[in-house]
Amino acid sequence: MARTLCVATCLDDGFCRSSVGRSQALARQLARLARRGQRWRCRACQAGVVAAAGVAACVVCRIAGGDRLDFVGSGLVSRYAFALEYDGRSFSGWQIQPNRLTVQGVVEEAVSRMAGHPVRVHAAGRTDAGVHASRQVAHFDTDADRPLTAWVRGVNSFLPSGVAVLWAKAVPDTFHSRFVAHARHYRYLLLNHPVRPALWAGRVGWIHQPLDLAAFDDAAQRLLGTHDFSSFRAAECQAKTPVKTLSRIELKQVGNLLTVDFSADAFLHHMVRNLMGALLHVAKGNEAPAWIETLLAARQRAVAPPTFMPDGLYLAGVSYPAEYGLDTEPEQRHGLI
Repeated sequence: MARTLCVATCLDDGFCRSSVGRSQALARQLARLARRGQRWRCRACQAGVVAAAGVAACVVCRIAGGDRLDFVGSGLVSRYAFALEYDGRSFSGWQIQPNRLTVQGVVEEAVSRMAGHPVRVHAAGRTDAGVHASRQVAHFDTDADRPLTAWVRGVNSFLPSGVAVLWAKAVPDTFHSRFVAHARHYRYLLLNHPVRPALWAGRVGWIHQPLDLAAFDDAAQRLLGTHDFSSFRAAECQAKTPVKTLSRIELKQVGNLLTVDFSADAFLHHMVRNLMGALLHVAKGNEAPAWIETLLAARQRAVAPPTFMPDGLYLAGVSYPAEYGLDTEPEQRHGLI
């Protein structure tokens, strides 16, 4: 029987998720063959792209080859990393969802139009609805021969105004925007003022009560280190472990505007917003700073304050090994973000 691989779902990471149910080892082997071999698209379902040492049938709709398959291309597939910034107010988060406008959805559509074939885009982090990014990092594979400017200005011409590619760079296939990252960085912008913002609505968090910033900082420092952050984890979080290493929480004040920078090896779902909710609970005088340690020890989301608003949260950067030579560290291109 001829070996086949559904490139539409498997090529990017080498793990077969089709109904064929190939083993992971075989899927990885076939992915390598596909990168240096031929690629075909099924005319019947379009989503079923097959590639192998001998093309036989679409693994999605099981239709045999011949005139049912269109030749897409041949040669080596290149991997590109790129950085994005986006205003999260119009989107239901990063990850593609049925009947929802998502950042991943519009980015994949734009990159696919530039490449001339369907492209799957993988990001370093899946931001929530309403959360922004000043330096999201993603990657994609393609055999389309384009200059780097096409993956920046060309792709930007197909993107809505709230999303922009900052740069693109060819990377080896050992690079993966999510799996080789060793740190993520978030920034929260918070307006501490009696009156809600209008010009900054949806782009900064807001709290009207006076805050004890010394208590905020004291509580924040107690969170640093490697801990089980179950008390700050959303119920729908899919992370394999709640144990993360939080290396930085830095508070700065500019007039009525506060910036809070968080750095960790990885973050749980809603973790930064849940941390902000707990730290502000302390800053408002509801609990002493040492109460944060009680929350950590409890390892129960129910004992912690509610999740804080997404409005002021920005994915500010991602750290990678130096060997990839990527400009992905946090950089304030627009003053505060």
